[in-house]
Amino acid sequence: MAEYVAPAAVEIVADQAKEYASPYLRYFFRYGEIVKDFKNQREALELKKERVKIRVDEAERQNELIHKDVDNWLTSAEKELKETQNLKDEIDRAKCFKWCPKRGWRYSLSKKLAEKTPIISKLLETSNFAKVGYRRPLQGIEFITSTDFMDSESSKSAFNQIMEAINAKDVNMIGLHGMPGVGKTTLAKEVGKHAREQKFFDKVVMFTMSQNPDINKIQDKVADIFGLKFETSSQEGKAEELFRSMQRVKKILVIVDDLWEEFKLEDIGIPFGDDHKGCKILLTTRQKQVCSKMKCQKEIQLGILSKEEAWVLFRDKAGLEDDCSTLNDVAKEVSAQCKGLPLAIVVVAKALKGESLNGWRDANQRFKDSTHLYAEVVLGGVLQPLKLSYNYLKKGINQMTGNHIQMCFLLCSLFPEDEEILMEILIMCGIGVGLFPNFYSIEDKRKKIVAALKKLQKSGLLLETDGADTIRIHDVIRDFAHWLTSTGENRFMVKDTLEEWPHMDESYTAIALWNCSRIIKKFPDKVEFSKLKTLFLEGERKWNRDDFLVVFGTYFEQMKALQVLLLQRVSFSLKGFPSLPNLKTFWCDDCMPENFSSSLTNMRSLEILALIGTNIDEISEELVKLSALKYLRLSGVGFAGEMVDIFLSKNERIIFPPGLVSRLTSLQELHVIPKNNLNLLELGSLSRLTALSLELSTNQIPLEDFVLPKLQRYAIVVGEIYGINREAFRTLDIQNFSSSLSAFNNLFCNVEELCLRNVGGQKNIVPSIDEMGLNGLTSLELKSCNDIEFLIDTKKDQGSTVAFSNLVELTIESTVSLKGLWYARIIKDCEELQVIFKIDKEKMKCQTPLLSNLTKLSLRSLPKLKRIWEVNPSHRAIASLQSLKVVRIESCDNLKTIFSPCLALSMLHLQVLYISFCDRLEQVIGFGQEDEIIENDCLLYCWPKLRVLSIHDCESLKYISTNTLIQPLECVYIYNCHQLIQIYNMEQNIVLPELGSQPPLFLPKLKLVKIGGCENLKYLCSSQGLPCLEAIDIKDCPRLIQIFNMEKNKDGLGLQNHCWTKLKILRIVDCQRLKYVFANTLSQGFPLLKYVYLQNCPQLLQVFSSTEERNVIGDHILLNVPFLQDLEVSDCPQFSSFIAQARLIEELVLSNVGNSRQLCNTDVPILNEGCIVVGNHEVFQVQGGYSFSSIKILRLWNLFELRVIWNDFAQVVTLENLTTLTLSGCKKLRYIFSPMMAQSLSHLVDLFIEGCEEIERLILAKDQVSSSSSSNGDTGLQPISFPNLTNITIRNCGNLKSLFPFGYVPVLPKLECLKLKMNSKLEEVFELEDEVEVTAEKEMNFDKLEWLSLEELPGLIHFCPKGYHFVLSALRVLTVRDCPKLTSGFFIDSQAFVHCKTKTPQSVEQDAIRNPIFSKNINWNWRWPGSQLPHVT
Repeated sequence: MAEYVAPAAVEIVADQAKEYASPYLRYFFRYGEIVKDFKNQREALELKKERVKIRVDEAERQNELIHKDVDNWLTSAEKELKETQNLKDEIDRAKCFKWCPKRGWRYSLSKKLAEKTPIISKLLETSNFAKVGYRRPLQGIEFITSTDFMDSESSKSAFNQIMEAINAKDVNMIGLHGMPGVGKTTLAKEVGKHAREQKFFDKVVMFTMSQNPDINKIQDKVADIFGLKFETSSQEGKAEELFRSMQRVKKILVIVDDLWEEFKLEDIGIPFGDDHKGCKILLTTRQKQVCSKMKCQKEIQLGILSKEEAWVLFRDKAGLEDDCSTLNDVAKEVSAQCKGLPLAIVVVAKALKGESLNGWRDANQRFKDSTHLYAEVVLGGVLQPLKLSYNYLKKGINQMTGNHIQMCFLLCSLFPEDEEILMEILIMCGIGVGLFPNFYSIEDKRKKIVAALKKLQKSGLLLETDGADTIRIHDVIRDFAHWLTSTGENRFMVKDTLEEWPHMDESYTAIALWNCSRIIKKFPDKVEFSKLKTLFLEGERKWNRDDFLVVFGTYFEQMKALQVLLLQRVSFSLKGFPSLPNLKTFWCDDCMPENFSSSLTNMRSLEILALIGTNIDEISEELVKLSALKYLRLSGVGFAGEMVDIFLSKNERIIFPPGLVSRLTSLQELHVIPKNNLNLLELGSLSRLTALSLELSTNQIPLEDFVLPKLQRYAIVVGEIYGINREAFRTLDIQNFSSSLSAFNNLFCNVEELCLRNVGGQKNIVPSIDEMGLNGLTSLELKSCNDIEFLIDTKKDQGSTVAFSNLVELTIESTVSLKGLWYARIIKDCEELQVIFKIDKEKMKCQTPLLSNLTKLSLRSLPKLKRIWEVNPSHRAIASLQSLKVVRIESCDNLKTIFSPCLALSMLHLQVLYISFCDRLEQVIGFGQEDEIIENDCLLYCWPKLRVLSIHDCESLKYISTNTLIQPLECVYIYNCHQLIQIYNMEQNIVLPELGSQPPLFLPKLKLVKIGGCENLKYLCSSQGLPCLEAIDIKDCPRLIQIFNMEKNKDGLGLQNHCWTKLKILRIVDCQRLKYVFANTLSQGFPLLKYVYLQNCPQLLQVFSSTEERNVIGDHILLNVPFLQDLEVSDCPQFSSFIAQARLIEELVLSNVGNSRQLCNTDVPILNEGCIVVGNHEVFQVQGGYSFSSIKILRLWNLFELRVIWNDFAQVVTLENLTTLTLSGCKKLRYIFSPMMAQSLSHLVDLFIEGCEEIERLILAKDQVSSSSSSNGDTGLQPISFPNLTNITIRNCGNLKSLFPFGYVPVLPKLECLKLKMNSKLEEVFELEDEVEVTAEKEMNFDKLEWLSLEELPGLIHFCPKGYHFVLSALRVLTVRDCPKLTSGFFIDSQAFVHCKTKTPQSVEQDAIRNPIFSKNINWNWRWPGSQLPHVT
């Protein structure tokens, strides 16, 4: 026994010696512990320093300044690691050579380590930095979002004021005013962009009003934003539809730009104020009084730039350098003349960019010499700089060309405000007024005018639009052009809306009258404008075709100088046209001329004739007499007696007299868009033809020896569907054609867009169609071309072949015989397509890599395709996909991989990738033949611009890629990929040199993940590097264990707790194995979470798991979600109880949550604020007077242990916004509301209760409220009323005795539907609050109630309280069944109003005589003639 006791005693003595002996002994005996503690702490410091350094590097890349305490910490950490490196080396040497150190050395080392360890520990304790950097302060002017927005003091101040007003509860109308060109529109756009990015609003919409707003156009734009398709065509009908649609959206920002006068936004359909308190209006206007008239609660002025800010902007736009002081001194004077107006600064700076010093001095002198411009009231200081820019259009070119560029600018000002001007119309008008007369052909003049418009854009006088065929002029610059043409040689008049004929003299050279009322007052029969060269005349902009502006032929008689006539929606006679000897351009859009053909005889100078949507009598021989006609456009033309529509009729056809077209010998451009009977052989006589647009049938193509002439521009469709609307391109669309394509040989050499659909007889494209390789082609579409085997067949060509060198878009669909795109000696005897690109370096000798310009690739319905690319590893430079942006691959069942790593690395611009119905696809990026080049353990970073990845119905897909990261991804959509295991397959333990042992950031820009129907998915990817994640939507993934892989790393270290700082939406449905949505997550890890939906996850235990004690209160997990609005947890029976601190909750749905053990074992802890308790006896915990005023919808289903919803009625609980309450299967729930709480239910609309067996009353009786509650909240209660309660359904509540207290105030004034069924103990629907004897009958109206159903209520005694008489004037359906004790009777009067009375003992005998229906089944419907109620007398 002693031999066992002695060692134990020695051990105790030794431990005490270690504890209380001298430091020498402690350092000696605890040497091993001290060394271990030091090494652990030092290793932890190394890891923490690397993490902090990575964050610092990232912050510096974001141009942030680093906080001083972070810098100091890094310096201290680096110093300690450096100083302790020798100690670590000394420990390692002793361990390596296994030598036993001397006691003195051991004491010395142990003492040094013990002194250093607390210092390292202190550094670790102070290393948790919330942020390592902050944004640099702005230096002068900076452009935040684009070169247009100026971050000036004025714009910053206005921006901040606007944002403050937007966030203010009592402000719904904000006015931004300022002078023209100051940047109001740009600032408004910036506000809208910021509001949208920050999710301040559900919808942000902006539209321009202008002086004469087009309400229909505005309504259409707003409807597009809200996804509304109008069912009506009238302006008023659209407004009502839009009004209702917008009311359904919670928070809206409407930006009304360029408002000129007071306007009722309701006319558009914009609800605000009391109609929609969540709708905010921001309007911009030049005039401050408009803000007052619109009753803006906040008016903000946007001022001009300061002198310094103006100079910074001017210098940037003019491209000036700091080292040229003399030029800059002159430029500063010019900049000062722009008066701080951003528009003027940009225009003048662009005009003078690149000028010499003398040029700058000349411009400055012109400013100084001009003094009369400042008197203008409206445009003020912007006129002079704009005039300088206008005059500089002539700089460096001959006088005539400069004049013509200026005239192009002035012509643009003739079009309506904010109009997107069709360049084709503008070009034809320019030709008509004689621009560039030294060029004969229309094509050459077109090029010159287009070049002039481009110059105007670069000078800032014109604006680009989204379409390549339109252009726009800023309204301020348009006003400037009108000012220019108000006097002088070129006098213009422009009226945007005309209801009365204006006073005009004869000096005008151009007149544009838009949107003229058909009942215009004082419209003259004849006018004399001897100098008028250009006339634009437009009728009312209405869809009704009867609302044409009617103009008599005599109106035009005295316009001898007229060169250009543009008519839209005008009914006119050509009687006066023979007196227009100089008319060059005649453009009719949606007009109705009289006797058109017979009036063409004397229009011998006419060069351009366009009839669009215009009803004429016929295309006659008279057209030949237009000997100067160079341009003919016929589109949507109807004939007398036909109904013309602006949309082409399917059977519409233009009939040309035989031989007519061949005699139009001067014709240079012919555009006939509808079907026609044109004989193509006639085109051979048109030697000057350069442009052609035609829709042809296959029968119109001559079978032999016909070739279309060489053309510079064309848009030709052969087939049924005309889908071309970009005539500036050289486009061929050939459909259902099996003959030779030789007729098009002259066009293949320069075609840009080629579409072949169901075209037979061609085995290849090159060389059959074009031996030169179709190198002008940018877009190629092949669909159902079943004879084509290859795009390029060079098997007979021993030389080099360059083909498709400019191809941008390639689409191949249902081309069953295709064997490959390139046939060379590599491919032989292939019966069906297996490889798209298979390239032999010996046959490829072109300098440009193949496909280097391709931007869009679509492959569809190629079931035998095995590989898209097959490139020998040594030939990587031959093929490049550097320009590819969009790839769509569909129904390619034999594909296993799509991209090789080499080609994936070359795809620097890929943005969107769609893959669907590829049943054998295993990986998107696959290692195969290139393994010898790229090792599998080398991490690849591919596709630096890929934003969207969508994959669905790929049965065999296991991974997106192996050992490959696609970091720029923002949106991932994956559906029905049943073999998918995870997104990334990292087969090796990859260590990046720059990150050490830290894992890479997998998806640092990912915002949205939507995944469904992936049966084998276990988790998506690692949780590392998801700082931008905003939404997760996962459905039907039965094997999903974790959303993000939280397994320990290779060193056995657990992952750190996470925060999901931008996550807003979480939706998980039908994931049977999921236990935790987020593991290792802090309770504060969801600062922006708004919507949580968890449905049918039977193993789900909790939203997140955390080892932090402060995240656990008792058995409850604490979830801090300050912005949570919607929470739904349903069919999650294992879900453990949690507490959600969510003050903004609007919708709560709980169904079948938690089992009985979890529901009963925990008391609710005491917290400092209101909470939602999920999985306990109570749902809401109320403390500190907290009000759940934000909640709107509450649905509780199958919460079998739930006893109360609100745990403390002593507190003031208001439910002022609750609209819907649904309770079902809450078998132990005893009551719902306290009397005080019931008074706050002013917005309750729908009430549904079912299967709540223990409920006796909906509203707790006053004598049931606890004494503490009574002392706080029971005194002075007002009569209870539910002013908006509309629908009530209560079923199967076995203990319910009464529904509503009944007093002198109408309890349910808006009740429309009441359904009560299987409530066995219900005695009365309305309970009198105080039982008093009723001496006189009282009448109560329920004038909204339409449906009343009382079924299987064996205990119901009365529906109407004794002494009351209910009038149900709107009742349409009444059902009473199995209510044997019911003493209330129902009657109908002469007005078909239903009445309800309860019989008293005194009236029993009288009731029996009158034969009312008591205690009998009633099934009455006002529509059924057979159902009757007794009549009341």
